[in-house]
This record gives sequence, structure tokens and C-alpha cells, in this order.
Amino acid sequence: MLRTSLQIAGMTQIVARLMIEVLHFHGIRTVEDVFQCLQGFDDTYYPADSAWRFTRFFMPQAYDSGLRLASAAPALWTSFEAAHREALLGGALEIPMEYFTRAVEILCREAYTCDAPGFVPDQALWKAAVRKRPVIPS
Repeated sequence: MLRTSLQIAGMTQIVARLMIEVLHFHGIRTVEDVFQCLQGFDDTYYPADSAWRFTRFFMPQAYDSGLRLASAAPALWTSFEAAHREALLGGALEIPMEYFTRAVEILCREAYTCDAPGFVPDQALWKAAVRKRPVIPS
């Protein structure tokens, strides 16, 4: 959109120098995409300069006993599919990264109280995380 606006405004030199290639970004489209993104949470250190993985930071006992968010990919995908259907949205499901990461963060923040060896977030927890709306300060 910005590129088009600059072209219409006659600022083709900016487009020619800085916007040569058009890249199309899309959201999460498959359960495999969900798996890969959740694996990123499992493999990323949080805080960055620590020895703790993101998943372990929020659920250390469950993580130490084998919990990995990536294994929840089908449950999270199913929760987004259900929300898509219930909202009567047309077209194929495509989850924007903002909504995806918000759901994962909500689950992690709220599931830490359930942390225990063997804990695995169930479908109900994922469904609640997908549906939860952030509080917007006034």
C-alpha cells in the first residue's frame, strides 16, 4: 500500500531504491505452521540472556517432565478453527501472527498456576486462550 501511494505521488525514486522487491506475508495456514511456531517457543531462550527456554520459564516442572508446546499444535489449531467457524468468517483459516502469539502468551501466563510434573494444557485451556481478549487501557 505504501509502495503504491509513493508511486501515485510520483516518488518513484524512493520505490526504485528502497522497494524493489515486493514480499507477500501470510499468516499461519496449517497445523504444520502451528507446530513450527510452537517449536520456536520451545527452542527460544527467555529471557534472552538466560539458560531457560520460553516454555520452561512459564511451566518449569511440566517442561522438565517433557512438556513441549509444539506437541499441542493440533489442539491450538482446532481452537482457532472453532473460533473461525463460530465467527462465521468466510474463506480458509489464516491466523495472523499477532493473534497466534497472544494466544500462546495468554496460555503460558495463565497455565503457570497449573504447573506440575506431567501437566499438559488441554483443549479447554487452548480454547480459552484463543478466545480471550486483551484488556485495552482507557
